[in-house]
Amino acid sequence: MFVKGIMKPAHKSFTAESSASLSEVLNVLDEKDIEAMPVLKSGQFTGMISKEIIFRTYFYSEEEMDRKTFLRETTAGDVAMYEGFYIHDEEVFEHTLPLFKGFSVLAVVNESKKFLGLVTRFDVIEQFESAFGVKKQGVRIAFTSEESSGRIERLGDIIKSYHENVISLATFDETDKLARRIVLKIEDNDNIEAFTKKLEKTGFRILSVKNV
Repeated sequence: MFVKGIMKPAHKSFTAESSASLSEVLNVLDEKDIEAMPVLKSGQFTGMISKEIIFRTYFYSEEEMDRKTFLRETTAGDVAMYEGFYIHDEEVFEHTLPLFKGFSVLAVVNESKKFLGLVTRFDVIEQFESAFGVKKQGVRIAFTSEESSGRIERLGDIIKSYHENVISLATFDETDKLARRIVLKIEDNDNIEAFTKKLEKTGFRILSVKNV
């Protein structure tokens, strides 16, 4: 999955023009109840703006200016920060994960930094819910396997032989040379006990079996 497949397009994203006053920016942030927005200049991404950035800029400003004047005369482009806080639309989805630290939204751009849309923290959470099959009822089986060639293939053979309908499959501990944790979610049926016993006989160690 690529970033462009989960992003909100530009026409559905809240952004601030670099020429917009901070008063206008704050009105949008308050009205839409959002934490931050990308700042654009002629459609190009130039940085991020948030309430925190605005407040900090005013607090640390060396110029003697009252709050109303500051908000009216200072523009988004004047205070925008984090010009490198973006991701390319052709990046794979998982590369968004380390970036959601300071803001709940991430700008998506092309190679020339033209703004294409946004990925939100909520979008990322939804993708994880989908990966784990959170929204579909089933049986969640957590188990471990020795890290050896062909183990996932063997798991697939067992799933096929028992005619299990897989909702989701995720593995963990890719840097562990001894064991790998696997979480498998399948549709509930009458052969769950036989299926898990087969897994154990084949060398998979069952950690938990839950209806979720």
